[in-house]
Amino acid sequence: MYAKVSSRRIALLAATLLSACAAAGAPGEGSRRARVEAPTGAFGAYLAGRFAASETDTAIAADNLLTALRADPDQPEVVNQAFMASLLDGRSEAQRLARRLPENPAAVMLLAGSDVQAGRWDRAEQRVRQVSRTGPMQLLQPVMLAWIHQGKGQVEQAMAALRPLAEGERLRALYALHAALIADVSNRPREAERFARMAVADQANPPWRLTVLAAGVLNRAGRQQEANKLLDAVIEGGEDSALAITPENRRILLGNRSVSSPAEGIAEAYTALAAAMRAQGQNDFALVLAQLALRLRPGSGAALVLTSDILADQKHDEQALAVLGQLPADDPLAPVIGLRRAGLLSEMDRTDDAITALKQVAAGNLGMPQPLMRLGDLLRQRNRFAEAAQAYDQAIARIGQPRPRDWSLFYARGIARERAGDWPRAETDLLFALQLAPEQPYVLNYLGYSWADQGKNLDRAKAMLVRATELRPQDGNIADSLGWVLFRLGDQRGAVHWLERAVELEPRNSVINDHLGDAYWAIGRQREAQFQWRRAAALEPEPADLVKIEAKLRDGLPGFPASTALR
Repeated sequence: MYAKVSSRRIALLAATLLSACAAAGAPGEGSRRARVEAPTGAFGAYLAGRFAASETDTAIAADNLLTALRADPDQPEVVNQAFMASLLDGRSEAQRLARRLPENPAAVMLLAGSDVQAGRWDRAEQRVRQVSRTGPMQLLQPVMLAWIHQGKGQVEQAMAALRPLAEGERLRALYALHAALIADVSNRPREAERFARMAVADQANPPWRLTVLAAGVLNRAGRQQEANKLLDAVIEGGEDSALAITPENRRILLGNRSVSSPAEGIAEAYTALAAAMRAQGQNDFALVLAQLALRLRPGSGAALVLTSDILADQKHDEQALAVLGQLPADDPLAPVIGLRRAGLLSEMDRTDDAITALKQVAAGNLGMPQPLMRLGDLLRQRNRFAEAAQAYDQAIARIGQPRPRDWSLFYARGIARERAGDWPRAETDLLFALQLAPEQPYVLNYLGYSWADQGKNLDRAKAMLVRATELRPQDGNIADSLGWVLFRLGDQRGAVHWLERAVELEPRNSVINDHLGDAYWAIGRQREAQFQWRRAAALEPEPADLVKIEAKLRDGLPGFPASTALR
């Protein structure tokens, strides 16, 4: 019976069911193959829910698992799965189911959060202490308990819990930040100032949220210049988050407390750890933490953006886009969300909508080049090179005096111009990108290969490409470029060495296989050359390149007749 089926057996049955469904074929094949009927009732709902959960389709997972639970309310595995699906889909049923799962850390954290919101401090502390301090809870528990102590009015006890951790080595930024936030909420500005400095110390590029929170604490502690310097560094960094530091947002971020209660403090801790989990590829647990954060702080921009990013990582673009739609229009992160939204629309092949979204962000952030850079990238990816170059023109007009970090913008415009057939201006851009970043291997490669392909500046191109291979020894495209410039210089055997290396690194690249075929023919290895050309032709080359490959298969390599090829 269903109620007695073990979770392991259910998993095996689910795999069998999915295999059977695949074997059943497409609709209309019933005359040739036996039809497989999917289980119905509670068991079918459970299997459908588990499969939807594995695909991060939270709505369908929750619908089916809750259906299965209503049919068999006493099956522990179903209770667990229905709870997790309800939590991830933001449903009220998660709260009720959590009470039945005293051993489930996520359930205990959800209930503890409800107690914190209601001011039931003793009960919240009891729940947090009962969770085993293993895995992420080992990191979260001290922060949660510190915020609970603050809620009780036990500020000194809260600070005492975090002080040694903030002064340690492991995750000191997390603990120092929350010590600063607790001191700030508790009107202890000198301690808040000290710990805020510790939170951002020794970090070349601290995360945006950490920077904003620390800057706010410093500003309220009377360190306005230091606070503004932190936000200025975000703008100088040129990342997307710089769009959130408008003059109006700066006043809001520095003037208002971004964290003003224990519930909000714990939500920040959840979000920070979720971001760390995502960075390590642990998206499932990161999504749970992000949802717990949103329970404590509905509408949190940081948690919503993180949730959307996790869903996008898992190729759930529609869901990711819907999550971004929950962010209030006046949130400081709104322009950053606009870029995220455009990226998702592009992934969904809604190119016109993506272009519109980027133009809207660009119009609302006149001093920032990022939206126009993204527009140029999008158009370039769609082979609309002349339009891409125009977008990069507008982005460059916004940056003022170019700095070394701007090399990528001139590099991108150079590529767009070269592909649009405007080589003189493309060459100017690539040379300027190299001036800004002399050791940038991708600029060295693109310019060096372009010269080699045109048969010009070959000695300089060779020197540049030798350096590029030293900087990126595992890059097959750069190895190909060096092989190609050697071929152009007449060093056919050296060319073969590097082109064979390139094919090892990029075996499915049509251009590289074609180049190796040319080099083989030039040294008299005609059969191997024809093999490489046939392989290149099978790897979906550009139409113009395919015509050239077919001509070589028919007539050999121009300038290297078989009878006079090197041996």
